[in-house]
Amino acid sequence: MKERDLESFDSLSHQVLPNTSNSTQMIQMAMANSGSSAAAQAGQDQPDRSKWLLDCPEPPSPWHELKSYVKGSILTKAKKFKSLQEQPFPKRILSILQAVFPIFGWCRNYKLTMFKNDLMAGLTLASLCIPQSIGYATLAKLDPQFGLYTSVVPPLIYALMGTSREIAIGPVAVVSLLISSMLQKLIDPEIDPVGYKKLVLTTTFFAGIFQASFGLFRLGFLVDFLSHAAIVGFMGGAAIVIGLQQLKGLLGISNFTTNTDIVSVLRAVWRSCQQQWSPHTFILGCSFLSFILITRFIGKKNKKLFWLPATAPLIAVVVSTLMVFLTKADEHGVKTVKHIKGGLNPISIHDLDFNTPHLGQIAKIGLIIAIIALTEAIAVGRSFAGIKGYRLDGNKEMMAIGFSNVIGSFTSCYAATGSFSRTAVNFAAGCETAMSNIVMAVTVFVALECLTRLLYYTPIAILASIILSALPGLIDINEAIHIWKVDKFDFLALVGAFFGVLFASVEVGLLVAVVISFAKIILISVRPGIETLRRMPGTDIFADTNQYPMTVKTPGVLVFRVKSALLCFANASSIEERIMGCVNEEEEEENIKSHAKRKILFVVLDMSNLINIDTSGITALVELHNNLTQAGVELVIVNPKWEVIHKLNQARFISKIGGKVYMTIEEAIDACFGLKV
Repeated sequence: MKERDLESFDSLSHQVLPNTSNSTQMIQMAMANSGSSAAAQAGQDQPDRSKWLLDCPEPPSPWHELKSYVKGSILTKAKKFKSLQEQPFPKRILSILQAVFPIFGWCRNYKLTMFKNDLMAGLTLASLCIPQSIGYATLAKLDPQFGLYTSVVPPLIYALMGTSREIAIGPVAVVSLLISSMLQKLIDPEIDPVGYKKLVLTTTFFAGIFQASFGLFRLGFLVDFLSHAAIVGFMGGAAIVIGLQQLKGLLGISNFTTNTDIVSVLRAVWRSCQQQWSPHTFILGCSFLSFILITRFIGKKNKKLFWLPATAPLIAVVVSTLMVFLTKADEHGVKTVKHIKGGLNPISIHDLDFNTPHLGQIAKIGLIIAIIALTEAIAVGRSFAGIKGYRLDGNKEMMAIGFSNVIGSFTSCYAATGSFSRTAVNFAAGCETAMSNIVMAVTVFVALECLTRLLYYTPIAILASIILSALPGLIDINEAIHIWKVDKFDFLALVGAFFGVLFASVEVGLLVAVVISFAKIILISVRPGIETLRRMPGTDIFADTNQYPMTVKTPGVLVFRVKSALLCFANASSIEERIMGCVNEEEEEENIKSHAKRKILFVVLDMSNLINIDTSGITALVELHNNLTQAGVELVIVNPKWEVIHKLNQARFISKIGGKVYMTIEEAIDACFGLKV
């Protein structure tokens, strides 16, 4: 519609229209005064343009889409297979190996200078990994050597199959907490350590199977059920729970609660402090915790000293072990690690227990661990891949971590994943490829063979301080503030996960986060908003009146757009009621302003957001059309998508509204007023 048409209609909006026929007459007069010939020509042209919508071919059925997808996948694989067959046999074998084991791709261009960087990074990584792995094993209620085992085999498998150059694989705090908090409800590790170990290994096997399946069948979307906000809240709550659990080692307490909620832990600490605790242990642990935190602060201030916070835990272990040995502090109440079994990872296939009565619960716990571990690993890998400027293959990552855990469960390892703190150290140390993981694994193996006897006098308080020093990185306060500013509903999921973990259990925290996230999706689907659109001044663009208050009203016309991709049984009635409510409210408002009855002639429904519609949605549109017709208002449809216009045609809805379907809002208004003239 021309600008002069708009001015004529604006002048018309200040006139009193006593009834519908008079309203039509006045609009006709305005159209005549502003160039009715152009509007009439538009009324003649628009039906031809509407045929583009009405005469479009029939969209493919779901069965046809599925068949096309399967056919396309098969053809793509057939082409790859054909091109593979055309290659010489050696290249064919190499191509297959590169597809399964990416190491055969990057090792062809591997240089000595790259190995020097990877060697430095791997040794730095091992110095942090050895004390952390021992600490995380105790957090998982396992013997210390199991943490070292987990830092040998899984990193080697990942180096063969993974696509990330920086990620450091091994035991992590959150997964260790998940294992101990959920499995100790089935078997008490202090009463039956052998049975508990079998549960851990079986759970690791199931976690690996789930992870590899996600990658093999491209089911990575399952990991997205845990939103970013839920993960931030869960990690923060888990970090506090882990920290409270370490008070047992830091205070030298013998009897401690097996519960993980904050109330039970604080109650146990209070009772133990009133009875028996070791001041020597507490002073020793706090001293080295302060040392590790100070070195971390120095490392952040001076990036060239990145090696200082990375080696600080190992220095703390060595110095504290010497102190206990020389002063014989173990005879004065300082608890030590004592015996750590050395040597290569023992084979543990026979320890996988599939005849246990807890098999269903083990599989459920394995699924939870698989999702949490993948979420953390892929998030870490993608963040550093983005910095380096290369793409991470999510499906290959899932398969690599999955096979790392499956093979790890055969070699006395518990669930491993990518560690953010160790990956950051690996990146800062200048790693070039996954060779740094291999160097780290070899170094840990050497430690298992030669150095485990030297750890006999390592105080448990030092392991607790090492775990505590790693926890601040799990609590992301800045990200929580950012989520609060951006999306309050996401922040609610964050808070639910945080307090669920803190005051109930890890499972409850995850469940609360998932429920809140799904509730958000359902609420948006069931109660979608509608936008009232008006013309932007001096343009043919129609925009939301709330977002753009300067928009100009077109007399006799209301334009709505549904803020949903689907008009279905869940939201159809609500949308229909809202549109009718807006129409009635607009007429009442005009009546009050003009002190006489004003009339809405057209309701234009912009369907550009709608991707699909079901029978309930069509029924709601029919009811809306009937209600508007009874009120003397005509319904006009604008820009329906392919699936939508096809279903509306099949339901004969288009004929019910007189074929008033147009490409744009501007065309709809021009055509409707042209037809009135």
